Amino acid sequence: MSASPSALASEERSDAGSKALGAESLAPQQTRIMGRGSYFLAWFGGCVSIGTFAMGSSVVGTLNLLQATLAIAIGCFVIGIALAINGAAGYKYGIPFMVQARSAFGFTGTRLPGLVRAVPAVVWYGFQSWIGAGALNMVSATLFGFDNLIFYFITFQFLQIGLSVMGFQGIKWLENIGSAFILASLVYMFYATVQRYGDELSASLLTMEGSWGMPFWGATMLFLGIYSTMMLNVSDYSREHKKGTAQSLLTTIYAMSILPCTLFMGLIGYMVSQATGTADPIQVFANAVDNTPLLMTTLLFIAFAQVTTNVLNNVVPPTYVLMDVFKIKFSVATVIVGLLAFATFPWKLVQPGSAAGLQLFVQTYSAFLGPIFAILVVDYYVIRRRTLDIDKLYDANGPYQGVNLAAFIATAIGIVAALSFSAISWYASLIPAGVTYYLLMKYWAPCQRFSQ
Repeated sequence: MSASPSALASEERSDAGSKALGAESLAPQQTRIMGRGSYFLAWFGGCVSIGTFAMGSSVVGTLNLLQATLAIAIGCFVIGIALAINGAAGYKYGIPFMVQARSAFGFTGTRLPGLVRAVPAVVWYGFQSWIGAGALNMVSATLFGFDNLIFYFITFQFLQIGLSVMGFQGIKWLENIGSAFILASLVYMFYATVQRYGDELSASLLTMEGSWGMPFWGATMLFLGIYSTMMLNVSDYSREHKKGTAQSLLTTIYAMSILPCTLFMGLIGYMVSQATGTADPIQVFANAVDNTPLLMTTLLFIAFAQVTTNVLNNVVPPTYVLMDVFKIKFSVATVIVGLLAFATFPWKLVQPGSAAGLQLFVQTYSAFLGPIFAILVVDYYVIRRRTLDIDKLYDANGPYQGVNLAAFIATAIGIVAALSFSAISWYASLIPAGVTYYLLMKYWAPCQRFSQ
């Protein structure tokens, strides 16, 4: 016989304060393990996304070098502001995204934002694992003559699953220790790209007219869109940050930790794709680096960067979703998420036309993520006035039981607005979704109990 909702709610909160290796839960986080420096390095190490490389490739022929650089920078600062705003509830109360969303969507309704957040994470997980495995395979083929990409993909994926099971204690040390290697490798890769392709790029990238109109703002959203998933579930991470940091400083931490990696990876992808016409990062760097030891170092960096990004960005969100929906342990959920990544067919995403496909993928899922972000922000700052009743958020029979129709209607309206302006879908969805949610919560009787 299954446990009652109230029993599950009690169980959910029973281990508050524990922080053993891999013992993550949905309970309010009492023991916080990341200070400012550690939190900065975690975001720095977790944002080396090969997807950024593909987004850089996708704006070739549309923007010149200055425009591409500014588009990335603007996107990163919007990300920083959004992360600080939506992460405030998790930081203050120690609650994860799936619990935070209950006040807006209801206990049952949270499955919508959970699913919307989990699917892109699993897809990126599979894609980046394939890239990392490809890098390891090239190292193996070059040094040992053993060439078997499928073997390395399976091995690499199970390695990441093993690391993920350790939870935030493992994430903290993986990200912190790896950040120096990541920064040094990115600087070198950028230098190697300029050295190899600089002459042929200087004329075309600096002199082309490009666009300061809709394509430019669409490009800011592409780089922003990669992290629009993180903007949604940022409370999963902010709940681990020790208290005492003002929101303005948190905004700076987010923006400045994300900017270097995003800028380097985006511009590398942009420049190399312009020069070679390929969007496969493994082939790109095999051609760009002539020195074998340096090439091996670069390829190992690519593999390592996928691990740091996946365990932070692409494992935790769907894991918490599975924990909330199916009431399973963190370790079991991480294994399931790792196995699901096999089913994303990532080898299809590194084909010659993959940059355009990934661009469409980012634009499409951003249309779903933007409205949910707006609803969470309006709910916390306007409806709740930054004050949450934690007991009600863990009471499955309380005022937040079921589904809040206001959130679902507002999400649908935001999606329609976003898809109507697909190039800037995330931006376009915010005001329609946020205003609709506020009006329904304020004036529509069926939603009044959710405003308690």
